[in-house]
Amino acid sequence: MNKNDLELRKKSPVQIRNKKASFEYNFIDTYTAGIQLTGTEIKSIRMGKASLVDTYCYIVKGEMWVKGMNISPYFYGSYANHEAKRDRKLLLTKREIRHLFEDTKAPGFTIVPTLVFIDDHGRAKMDIALCRGKKVFDKRQTLKAKEDRREMDRAMKHY
Repeated sequence: MNKNDLELRKKSPVQIRNKKASFEYNFIDTYTAGIQLTGTEIKSIRMGKASLVDTYCYIVKGEMWVKGMNISPYFYGSYANHEAKRDRKLLLTKREIRHLFEDTKAPGFTIVPTLVFIDDHGRAKMDIALCRGKKVFDKRQTLKAKEDRREMDRAMKHY
């Protein structure tokens, strides 16, 4: 990810994060993918009505899919409204999908969505990460480091 990509994400009016992912996994590599959506789905995402809790990605026949992503039905949608938890296709290059497929063959590796945002053209994009699951002691270390940072910030505010 370059500096321009990070600025784009910060400017995005919609940022739906998977907060649990950084606690549960160590990120090895990150990719940005487009999402194939219907009309009411993109409208719901622009309103911030989506969730990445318990989502993961999988590869079938050379295509990347995201499973478990919840996009709430659009309030003003009629009979054409979408299903909330259907599998959605992610748009990556064949080379990126091939690399991810080879990497996930190794035990302990998975692909997890980390962020959904709207780019400067109004399209929904998803950051996904190749991850390895953390052990229990790694999670404890993460919590300890987070707590230490919080205490240091509090101490600095008193001075």
